[in-house]
Amino acid sequence: MIPFDYTRAQSTEDAIHSIGIGGSKFLGGGTNLIDLMKLDVEQPSTLIDVTKIALNKIEPTETGGVWIGALVRNSDLANHPQIVAEYPLLSQALLSGASPQLRNMATTGGNLLQRTRCYYFTDTAFPACNKRVPGSGCAAIKGFNRIHAILGQSDQGPTNPHSCIATNPSDMSVALAALGAIVHVESIKGKRAIPIAEFHRLPGANPQLDTNLKPDELITAVELPPSPFAKNSWYLKVRDRQSYAFALVSVAAGLEMDGDKIKSACLALGGVALKPWKSLDAEKSLAGASPSIESFQRAAKLTLQGAKGYAHNGFKIELAKRSIVRALTIAAHGTSSGVTA
Repeated sequence: MIPFDYTRAQSTEDAIHSIGIGGSKFLGGGTNLIDLMKLDVEQPSTLIDVTKIALNKIEPTETGGVWIGALVRNSDLANHPQIVAEYPLLSQALLSGASPQLRNMATTGGNLLQRTRCYYFTDTAFPACNKRVPGSGCAAIKGFNRIHAILGQSDQGPTNPHSCIATNPSDMSVALAALGAIVHVESIKGKRAIPIAEFHRLPGANPQLDTNLKPDELITAVELPPSPFAKNSWYLKVRDRQSYAFALVSVAAGLEMDGDKIKSACLALGGVALKPWKSLDAEKSLAGASPSIESFQRAAKLTLQGAKGYAHNGFKIELAKRSIVRALTIAAHGTSSGVTA
């Protein structure tokens, strides 16, 4: 780890004025950033500790949704009564991630900014990683790529300066994408609200960028709109072991039922792309349909349109389709039905 300066912000204004220093990074729980600093992947000149800023409240909004401060710990969010009752999908996603110790440290804002766990990104012994060193190539395309992307990737070739097949590791972000969250940020230029669908980026021509957050912006809150999916939702996470593992494929599924028909649906995938993956066509296909295996299989097929596997991760395409069907089937039975994955 290279030397760095440290300062503690006492307010949002203090933090966003401090970030003007080149090479600075905000520090919340530090559960990802500090690890990357130890690996020399991240090398900030200054850490701006924001943990003393009053951004740790969970409050109902006037429109019937919920306001989640950026410094709310993952464990507090997962177990908050309003989240458990009205957004069980988010609670399930959070409880499936990391360990209790890490959830006690990790923050909502920090979780949104998690970086990929691609082996070639986190190990600086591998020189070819366009996400870490733009223009160096993508070793994963011809390397061991079992955990890598099958959707939205940029894969023009292992030596192409834009190639990247990394995935986003966050469980929380998948649930937020399904629920239509809004990310609130602030800088010295003012405040803005970013729909979660526009917050994370696909690699495109800039694989080194994970989000559309500007370098001088601080995440202050996440806002959730009222959810019609509380009674029928499920977060399914498929991984190599039951705990302490990132998703090979995850599914956040919610259904709004109207008698024996689906009125509306939300659906997002994790572990398959550099951002939570949604298919509006799949969600639309479920509206008005019966909660049947056939309608769920149709939604799965639409969601995986254009998927591409590599030498070691081709299995994820079929796994994702089956996981979608499974998650929607459980959701249809009801969140409190006792049916398990």
